[in-house]
Amino acid sequence: MLRVAVVGGGPSGSCAAEVLAKAGIKTWLFERKLDNAKPCGGAIPLCMVSEFDLPESIIDRKVRHMKMISPSNREVDIHLENQGEYIGMCRREVLDAFLRNRAADLGAQLVNGLVQSIDTGKNRQGPYTLRYADYSAGGATGEIKTLEVDLIVGADGANSRVAKAMDAGDYNMAIAFQERIRLPKEEMAHYEDLAEMYVGTDVSPDFYAWVFPKYDHVAVGTGTMQKNQSLIKSLQKGIRQRASRRLLNGEVIKVEAHPIPEHPRPRRVVGRMALVGDAAGYVTKSSGEGIYFAAKSGRMCAEEIVAASAQGTRIPTDKDLKVYIKKWDKAYGATYKVLEILQNVFYSNDPAREAFVEMCDDKDVQRLTFDSYLYKRVVPVNPWQTLKLTLLTIGAYLRGQAFAPEGYKPVASAVRSSEEAEAIMVSMAEASKPVVKTPAPSMSSPDAESKEEREPVLAAK
Repeated sequence: MLRVAVVGGGPSGSCAAEVLAKAGIKTWLFERKLDNAKPCGGAIPLCMVSEFDLPESIIDRKVRHMKMISPSNREVDIHLENQGEYIGMCRREVLDAFLRNRAADLGAQLVNGLVQSIDTGKNRQGPYTLRYADYSAGGATGEIKTLEVDLIVGADGANSRVAKAMDAGDYNMAIAFQERIRLPKEEMAHYEDLAEMYVGTDVSPDFYAWVFPKYDHVAVGTGTMQKNQSLIKSLQKGIRQRASRRLLNGEVIKVEAHPIPEHPRPRRVVGRMALVGDAAGYVTKSSGEGIYFAAKSGRMCAEEIVAASAQGTRIPTDKDLKVYIKKWDKAYGATYKVLEILQNVFYSNDPAREAFVEMCDDKDVQRLTFDSYLYKRVVPVNPWQTLKLTLLTIGAYLRGQAFAPEGYKPVASAVRSSEEAEAIMVSMAEASKPVVKTPAPSMSSPDAESKEEREPVLAAK
């Protein structure tokens, strides 16, 4: 019987392990932190709910309204008009746990362990020996164990140990930074079924920032490419400032950061080792979407393993595994390329971002965008729509030059008056000032009083 180790228990690894276990293949699913979650906006398309049989209990919010907010704070409202359509907002710790547990229920052996090294055998053809620390007993260091398998699925993220073992090659990475902020009910009501996307140099020089609603809080974050990762904390301050009047009295309950791949690795199959999800580099440009593509790649890879192994009765070759890569690139290669072009064009500077937001006000653009996102299908465009979109793009870009701001200001609160919001902001600023106690002046020195008057000023600075 074929023996497979799936390293990484996120959506890609869990969906791969589910397919393998269902076929009766001996499967181990490794995940070090069973209660942890990758920093992520947590948005999933509608088609994923049915395709992966996800229960509504794991969906915190059904977003049917989106606000696109330009550098000049122009707000464009986008609405899903068809009943039953929505973007699902999930907490990754909830989604990932559900997928992992489903795979375990079907027969995958869930290992609370960290793979430390992999002996790949002669010419990386296996059999493969995994050395890992098993934390199932609850110890701080874990018990060192080994496991021999015939095939490995690497689903262990951007810093993949499997990719390193198979010499998959490097790729450029972006960095995502996110704060989870619990809001009072007044502000949280604004995000009942609404998500916000902000663009501007202040929040990201090459991507966008977001405010996405969860069960009892919002995820507020931003991302940028590897070359600008030193700016990430200042960019997070930028989105906090732009959205400050909509995050009044918010409490930060968690801070998260994580690397994200910018493009697929040079090699995704070597020997009998295959990469899926972030480990393979399956995050889209422009939207930064990764959850659906992670789950889909894990499933496609596992399905190919099942077929090539005749339900686990033979060991597939690297040629067999590369069929999964060919099918993946055929299905999604064009999508990745188009989104890369869009990001390079519309996220390059503030005039282009103004044009991008203006274009999103067009109903045809909205319908094309949502259809492609919600259902992961290529939407045909007739000649008239092509001409219209071309003229719209040119016109919006030219106008964007005039509206791009030199500075940025917060957007208005959606639930409070300007006066009330300003009063709260002033109150919060006062409350955050350090309290400095002035000592009683000493009578031992004639200069004591003047010195003590100066000290609080220095302390406040």
